[in-house]
Amino acid sequence: MRSDNGFTLVELLVVVALVATLAAMSIAGVQRARMAGNEAAAIATLRAINSSEVAYSASCAQGGFAISLDDLAKPPGSGLPFIGPDLNINGVVKSGYALAIAKDQSPSTNDLGTAASTCNASANDPASAYFGKADPVSFGSTGSRFFATDTRSAIFQDSTAAIANPIVASATTVPVR
Repeated sequence: MRSDNGFTLVELLVVVALVATLAAMSIAGVQRARMAGNEAAAIATLRAINSSEVAYSASCAQGGFAISLDDLAKPPGSGLPFIGPDLNINGVVKSGYALAIAKDQSPSTNDLGTAASTCNASANDPASAYFGKADPVSFGSTGSRFFATDTRSAIFQDSTAAIANPIVASATTVPVR
């Protein structure tokens, strides 16, 4: 006696194959969305670094710029630090990107004053120009673009390799949104 209720094995295998295909497609979409979010966070962080550098230069270093995130994280006297506590050391990883700043390697860059003369007793002498970068921790997984900035406050991008210090004039900027 045969019953017409239920599913056959072939029908169940077709449904499982469809679900597996949909899951594989959604995982790729989630990965792309995660990388886009990481890249947006890296751009926002470089903008925050630019703002912090301007504040540090204007109020703490007599026109010089910090060349380490450590120096921006030091509070001036009893005030607040120039940058958030999540960016307190060069090489810090945030949202899948390693972030750092350094002295701009242009020949015209020089030291402006001494570390002791800054309002927060920086560890490094302030410089006339800085270079900041955000590199994906795992290229293709945490991000597909490299980012950099400098004293000009523009954000530059490259989808093939890390951006060199100093940033060349032909570098591509991130579109303003």
